[in-house]
Amino acid sequence: MNYNKTNNNDEMMKLPPIPTIDDKVSLKELSCVIWRGKWIVIFMTFTFAITSTIFAMSQPDMYRADSLLSPADSSGSSGLANISGQLGGLAALAGVNIGGSEKSQAELAVQVIKSRQFVESFITQHDLIVPLMAVKNWDIKSDTLIIDSDIYSETTDEWFREPKGLRGKKPTLQEAYEVFIKEVFDIEKDKDSGLYSVSINYYSPFVAKKWVTWLIEDINNNMRERVISDTKNNLLYLHSQLEKTSVAAMQGTFYKLIEEQTKSLMLAEVQEEFVFKVIDPAVVPEVKFKPKRALICIIGTFLGVSLGLAMVLLNFVFRRHFK
Repeated sequence: MNYNKTNNNDEMMKLPPIPTIDDKVSLKELSCVIWRGKWIVIFMTFTFAITSTIFAMSQPDMYRADSLLSPADSSGSSGLANISGQLGGLAALAGVNIGGSEKSQAELAVQVIKSRQFVESFITQHDLIVPLMAVKNWDIKSDTLIIDSDIYSETTDEWFREPKGLRGKKPTLQEAYEVFIKEVFDIEKDKDSGLYSVSINYYSPFVAKKWVTWLIEDINNNMRERVISDTKNNLLYLHSQLEKTSVAAMQGTFYKLIEEQTKSLMLAEVQEEFVFKVIDPAVVPEVKFKPKRALICIIGTFLGVSLGLAMVLLNFVFRRHFK
């Protein structure tokens, strides 16, 4: 038993001393440590500065085109709002959805424009698979998109990607949707004004402006077609119910509902800015949106200085307490 105690005491004696409050480092000593390790700091700073500069210069310019939108007085929403207050209960009893307010229509449109179905339809309709998945830059002199030849051949219309699982050489619409939503498209709402900002980030400023215009036109058309379809179904139903009832009060209700639905249909068929009204249309941006190359270089250099100082100080602490 005594032999074990002796061994335990010997092992405890071999442990490195624990730093205490007495192990203080003066500012002069710290300066000397940093000065002795200056070449490590300089090397790390130089390495990170050069690397960040090369990285920043290798990033292609991206341009942002955006448009400011306001919820439009669409789908006869003013008339529908009035009749909703007067006849909403009777319309519900009749089994008819007489629509919502401008605000709810705009909020629905925002969800639609971000939906997989709408984006995939937008990509297919405007043939955007190649611009989204194979372009790597833009030539400002010739105003042409530069295709990554390692991914796609424009002359033979052939893809060279490595297949992964269910995704083959040619990109799928799901892949294009993910790229579009995460890297290209953005929509934001200003809480104070209630206005919406739709933006596109892309290599070419001309393409970015074109896509914003297409998006606004397509979402207005999409929402208009939805309302036209719903309104026509409502009218068919109301006419059928009108023929079945002989109650004068119900007939009056049906006539008013039919009148409002007919107004809604007429407005939907002629109104171009159906759910979003353009307050400030998109223009071709003249200045790049990103990358912020100066900021990248500054951050890279700062990281180099920080890492160099950390290495010098950690080496000093280790040598002082664990030598």
